[in-house]
Amino acid sequence: MRANNRVALITGSSRGIGRAIALDLATTMSVVVNYRSNEGEANSVVERIVAAGGQAIAVRADVSISAQVTSMFRVVKERFGAVDVLVNNAGITKDNLLLRIPEDDWDSVIDTNLKSAYLCSKIAVRTMLRRRWGRIINISSVVGSIGNPGQVNYAASKSGMIGLTKSLAKEVAARNITVNAVTPGYISTDIVEALPPRTQTQILSRIPVGRFGIADDVAQLVGFLSSDKASYITGQTIGIDGGLGMA
Repeated sequence: MRANNRVALITGSSRGIGRAIALDLATTMSVVVNYRSNEGEANSVVERIVAAGGQAIAVRADVSISAQVTSMFRVVKERFGAVDVLVNNAGITKDNLLLRIPEDDWDSVIDTNLKSAYLCSKIAVRTMLRRRWGRIINISSVVGSIGNPGQVNYAASKSGMIGLTKSLAKEVAARNITVNAVTPGYISTDIVEALPPRTQTQILSRIPVGRFGIADDVAQLVGFLSSDKASYITGQTIGIDGGLGMA
């Protein structure tokens, strides 16, 4: 049974971690699969959810652009109603050393990873405040906490998401809205699997549990944070990285 007919919107959920989150949340609520360019993959996620008896739609939007975010939320409202659970997952990388990062690459990473969370949260929170219930989960990264050479733009965007999480959590807590950040480590997605074997070996040597994570590890944590069981958890940064980010 779906939890009070709740609706979850997951940005960047046509593949990888976002896809796993969409599939997991679809077992308890209606799901909006957001994508920017992978229409076929987004539709395949929807088809899988519907085939399992769930409800889902795919909505195309570049979530770094305000007008497209507004249009996306309008479509969701017409089809399902208000967004109860927002997962800010959309993200890109354009890695390089600081001195070699073009300004356009800096801007696109910050806009896609961080500005998108601001734009989507701003709209979602309005309704959550009126309804006195809501869940926002920001998918940050262990890199946002510990840094990584060659990823100053990515690390800045993911660190920014942690600051956004803590500040927004304090603004909305009194209305039964929780805001938390999840910081995955190295998860077996297309990006990690494309790394050279030598690089993978070097990374594994730094992970205490000795393996890469899987997308379902992250999805199950997000599922818990999206539920009523997590009503007393807010403003937290929760690592899911096999111990990589331990201080």
